[in-house]
Amino acid sequence: MANHKSSLKRIRANAAKRLRNRYQAKTTRNAIKKLRNTTTKADATVLLSKVISMLDRLAKKNVIHKNKASNNKSKLTKFVNGLS
Repeated sequence: MANHKSSLKRIRANAAKRLRNRYQAKTTRNAIKKLRNTTTKADATVLLSKVISMLDRLAKKNVIHKNKASNNKSKLTKFVNGLS
């Protein structure tokens, strides 16, 4: 265990950030699953904008890689456009 005051603080801060990042990433994954299970295009378009916003926010904060966010957005947009 660390002894320096600053390193103890860093450990606490990292733990808090890790929990926040995990919560946001899990919430986004659940939103993606919910979007994938949607059958109507009207509901899917509303959800799509929210999910894209979440993905952009996670990529901006480096919780997920920017290319992963782009891939997810592309696939989900294709999925929504394919709905009738």
